[in-house]
Amino acid sequence: MELCQWWRHIVVFLLHSWIPSCFAQTTPPVRSSPTPTPQTAERPETLKFRLSGFPRKHNEGRIEVFYKGEWGTICDDDFSLANAHVLCRQLGFVSATGWTHSAKYGKGTGKIWLDNVQCSGSERSVSVCKSRGWGNSDCTHDEDAGVICKDERLPGYVDSNVIEVQVDENRVEEVRLRPVFTIATKRMPVTEGVVEVKNKDGWAKICDNGWTPKNSRVVCGMMGFPHEKKVNKNFYKHLRKRSAVPKSKVKVTTARQEPKAKAITKTSTKSKPGKSAAAKRLYAERQKNHFLVHSVACLGTEVHLAACPLEFNKGNATESCPGGMPAVVSCVPGPLYAQSTAMKKKPKMQSTIRLKGGAKYGEGRVEVLKGSEWGTICDDRWNLLSASVVCRELGFGTAKEALTGARMGQGLGPIHMSEVQCTGHERSLWNCRFKNITAEDCKHSEDASVRCNVPYMGFEKTVRISGGRSRYEGRVEVLYTETNGTLRWGLICGEGWGTEEAMVVCRQLGLGYANHGLQETWYWDSSNVTEMVMSGVKCTGDEMSLSQCQHHRTVNCQKAAARFSAGVICSETASDLVLNAPLVQQTTYIEDRPLHMLYCAAEEDCLSKSAAGANWPYGHRRLLRFSSQIHNIGRADFRPKAGRHSWVWHACHGHYHSMDIFTHYDLMSANGTKVAEGHKASFCLEDSDCDEGVSKRYECANFGEQGITVGCWDLYRHDIDCQWIDITDVKPGNYILQVVINPNYEVAESDFTNNAMKCNCKYDGHRIWVHNCHIGDAFSEEAEKKFEKYPGQLNNQIS
Repeated sequence: MELCQWWRHIVVFLLHSWIPSCFAQTTPPVRSSPTPTPQTAERPETLKFRLSGFPRKHNEGRIEVFYKGEWGTICDDDFSLANAHVLCRQLGFVSATGWTHSAKYGKGTGKIWLDNVQCSGSERSVSVCKSRGWGNSDCTHDEDAGVICKDERLPGYVDSNVIEVQVDENRVEEVRLRPVFTIATKRMPVTEGVVEVKNKDGWAKICDNGWTPKNSRVVCGMMGFPHEKKVNKNFYKHLRKRSAVPKSKVKVTTARQEPKAKAITKTSTKSKPGKSAAAKRLYAERQKNHFLVHSVACLGTEVHLAACPLEFNKGNATESCPGGMPAVVSCVPGPLYAQSTAMKKKPKMQSTIRLKGGAKYGEGRVEVLKGSEWGTICDDRWNLLSASVVCRELGFGTAKEALTGARMGQGLGPIHMSEVQCTGHERSLWNCRFKNITAEDCKHSEDASVRCNVPYMGFEKTVRISGGRSRYEGRVEVLYTETNGTLRWGLICGEGWGTEEAMVVCRQLGLGYANHGLQETWYWDSSNVTEMVMSGVKCTGDEMSLSQCQHHRTVNCQKAAARFSAGVICSETASDLVLNAPLVQQTTYIEDRPLHMLYCAAEEDCLSKSAAGANWPYGHRRLLRFSSQIHNIGRADFRPKAGRHSWVWHACHGHYHSMDIFTHYDLMSANGTKVAEGHKASFCLEDSDCDEGVSKRYECANFGEQGITVGCWDLYRHDIDCQWIDITDVKPGNYILQVVINPNYEVAESDFTNNAMKCNCKYDGHRIWVHNCHIGDAFSEEAEKKFEKYPGQLNNQIS
């Protein structure tokens, strides 16, 4: 008996001395309870979560939990934003933006499953947060809690309201590629490296035994890359052998996770520094290898590694990759992210698919080119497999979300596809099964959208905004490198700063769309940053970061005080205005209007310059008149930039102008030269009419609020003042009629490319024919070129 006790002490001593050394430089070891509770032996409880109630959006509502065969609610006692964070993540959203109390979304029914819930915000499930326990509550349904989640899905979650969650410690959520070469860590994006998965508070590796290209395809898709490529495994094995040398010959700093090359002792003056550093780095990696997964069997169509069959290591084993090494993956970036100039200079081909209306690269409403006209996709059967084919075809990775219900705004024109069914292996969406539909089968309120995985570029680290009332607004500060290599924040000169520049900043920070670009920020003066380091910034609005915009080589700012630095206000949603092109074509005509009826129009500069020399009030002006019906198909109301206090009163017409120029009207020659022009001030932005189920919000009468509600339109009839182009001086010929809404980008929109409308027209000096009216980006490039080369009419019929 004494001998057994002696051996038991020896075993315990050896275990305590050996196990910690196995986990040296790995993620913190799992400390199991010395007296496990019965729950550890049971199968984890499967819960379901959903959002309910009315009225609500898809990402908000009363929180309901399905537990032990019954749906129930959560009481609002002690509820907090931390609780909402945990619940939103369980619903598949990235985080919460708020929560509600007192049954804001209506009273639920059935059980009140949880009460006095207190989470820290980092829990995997609300079931592990402190509470009174399941079914123990003193609340009524008048106290049902609700959550408001950020409208962005976690990777791998389908866009469904009911989410099943199994509390499982081995669930794979986050995956990364960690480059072996030190130089590769400085290049963005990272296209090759060791595959690591998030494990508790650290990162663990995957054993490459049985690793296939299909596994690599899935990982690359998650990282934002469309394709994988073969890894030079022999090279990594060679480095592995070189790293397997006695510690007396190679000194590696193990106290740091990523030791610098300077801190490593040289092994040989003859060896190449790059390979030597890489070998030592890989050797250091081997010292802290912790293999969480030792078997992966993907089909190659999965959108996330968690969807593949995975075999996890049991217990706390660390050396469980016999004969293998950490899995290494190499990916091929899409054209937007290619580092090689050779890849970037490939001839541009006409794409048959595009994304519209998204705030970031890799997200938007899906549109496909059929014949020569762009159209949308109906969301029937729309899923992650089909969405991933779209994303890869466009040079991104797999899809994070397959969105339905026109979540990226409604499109225009035809709906080309419905019930798209892809296997995930197709190279183009046109290779998938789908149905052709009619307008009666599907509406634009059912347009399909996607959010794709895109490569991480680290752009958000080089710009920040400060001083605002929320994280969506503030003074713009950029990270500036001085000549001596010192990094510091500086300001941007506000001169010339506008919506396009603000769009880039908001995109770079992942804050959605630009609401305003501000040239003065004295009211946000809370930062100690005072020096201007950038001026003359000019962006197109499509850039990924401010560094890609034009700017002065040396700072040249007339107003160099900090109060005149640039600022932004960002928003998660934006409006999107489009013109009803067919209506323009149907309502166009010519009127010879007497000068004595045009005094107010002349005062508002609605006539051509030659009108000033006319013999007033005698004579007339020839006007090209038409109606404009402007729809808001975006996700936010269109509001004038200026508030009512700064609107300008025009006594002649008896109304206020909320925007100096709301639309441009131009008549152009075939070579693009303007031969006549007009403009329209927004004297009355209001909801003339709305789609079914949408209520009017804006009315100009009695100095009312101006704007255009989502799903509504503003109609400028052909018979009101300034709704024309003065063509008195225009000679007969073939021309292009162009109308541009919001031409100065005064108000932010989700898509400016659809703000222009063009028509072919022929003027014979007495009559005018207008046809082929379309939104500027509705046709293919080839069709648009033919449109601009329109030869005109040979007779009374359209040629």
